[in-house]
Amino acid sequence: MRNLWRVFGVLALLTAFSLGAWAEKLVVIAPWSGAEADPFVAVLEAFKEKTGIDYEYRVMRSEDLGKVLPAQFAVGMTPGDVLFTAWGWWVKEFADHMVDLSAEVADVPFGFLTPISVEGKVVGIPYAVWVKPGFWYRKSFFEAHDLRAPSSWEDFMALLARIKAIPGVEDAAASGDEVGWPLSDTVEHFILAYGGVNMFLGLTEGTIKWESPEVRAIFTEHIVPYLEYASEPIEWTAAKDLWWEGKYGIYFMGNWITGMVDDPADLGVFALPGAKAVTGGTDYIFVPKYSKQVEAAKKLVAFLMSKEGQEIRAKGGGKLAIRTDVSPDAYPPAERALIKALQGFVIVPDMDDTIGGEWQAAFWDQLKLLWVKPEALDDVLRVLDEKFPQG
Repeated sequence: MRNLWRVFGVLALLTAFSLGAWAEKLVVIAPWSGAEADPFVAVLEAFKEKTGIDYEYRVMRSEDLGKVLPAQFAVGMTPGDVLFTAWGWWVKEFADHMVDLSAEVADVPFGFLTPISVEGKVVGIPYAVWVKPGFWYRKSFFEAHDLRAPSSWEDFMALLARIKAIPGVEDAAASGDEVGWPLSDTVEHFILAYGGVNMFLGLTEGTIKWESPEVRAIFTEHIVPYLEYASEPIEWTAAKDLWWEGKYGIYFMGNWITGMVDDPADLGVFALPGAKAVTGGTDYIFVPKYSKQVEAAKKLVAFLMSKEGQEIRAKGGGKLAIRTDVSPDAYPPAERALIKALQGFVIVPDMDDTIGGEWQAAFWDQLKLLWVKPEALDDVLRVLDEKFPQG
C-alpha cells in the first residue's frame, strides 16, 4: 500500500510539474486600451476558457516598446510573452531575438499583408487589419445641417466652409495627434488621392523626393488649403470625443474608430474625391525567445490566428480579420458597410510604418510643425528629404 501511495505521489508531482510551465500567467502586451481593447480581450478570454492558460494583459504602444525592448533583449530578458507592434521594420531589425512561428500560421490564408520572414523564420505575424479609409462624420450631424459627402475637390472645400459656419463648431475638421501619427495618416491620404499610388510608393521607397515640384504641389494645392479649416493637433482620443460632441464636423481616422464611439450605426465615412487607394496595416505578433513560456505563447498565437479566434475578434468591430476566409457576416454593421465601401480600392502599406526609424519620428514632428505653421512648408519638405534613410 505504501508503494502504491508513492506511485500516486510521483504521478501528482509529474502532473504538477507539467502544469507548472503554464502556472504563471502569459503576459500579453498590445497597444489597445479602453473600449478599443475590449474585442481583443474577448479573444484572450476565449483562449483561457478553451485551454485553461491564464493571461495578464498590459498596454504598451509601439513607440514605447521600441524604447524598452532593445535594452531588455541585450540582457536576455523580455517584459512579456506575446507582444504586438505596428512596426514591421522593427521586427525585422530585431529578428534574432524572436521565436520562429512558422508552424502557427502554416494553414492561414492571408490577404494583402503576409508574415515577416527572416532567413526562413516567421518572426512577425500580421494580426487584425486596420485601414484608413478617409474622413468620418456623424450621420445625424450631417442630416441636421443638410450636409453631404463631397464628390469633387470643390465640393470638399465647400463642405469645410459650411461646417465651419455652423454655430458651436470650432473647426470643420478635428486633427488627432499623439506623437504625430494621426497627422501622417491624413497627409498620406492626400498624397494617394492627388498624387496616386505611384507617387506614394516612390516616396516610400525614396525614388521620389519630397521637395520635387509634383509633391510640393500636393501640399500647396490641397493640404495647406485644408489646414485653414483643420484644428491644431489635439490628443487623438480627446479629439474623437470633441468631434463626437459636435465641436468638429469631420475626423480623419482609421477604422478602429468604429469600436470607440457610442453608436457605430451613426457613423459615415468618405474618402477624398478622386482617391482610388487607401493605406492599411496591422499590428504584428511576435514572441521573444527570452519568454519562459514559449510553448504556451505559441498556443496563444495559434488561437489568435485560427478562424475561431479571428471571428471572435471580428465580431467586436474596429478591425478587419487578416484571414480571407472570415465572412462579412462575422462583423457588426459598421464594418460590413466599410468592407462594401472599400470594394474597388487598392490598399497600400502605411508609409511611415514601412520606412520607420528616425525618419518616422521626423515625419511626425515636421507635420506637427506644418499644422501650426503652414508657411514652414519648404523647410518641412527639406527635412523629410534630408532625414530619409540612405542606402
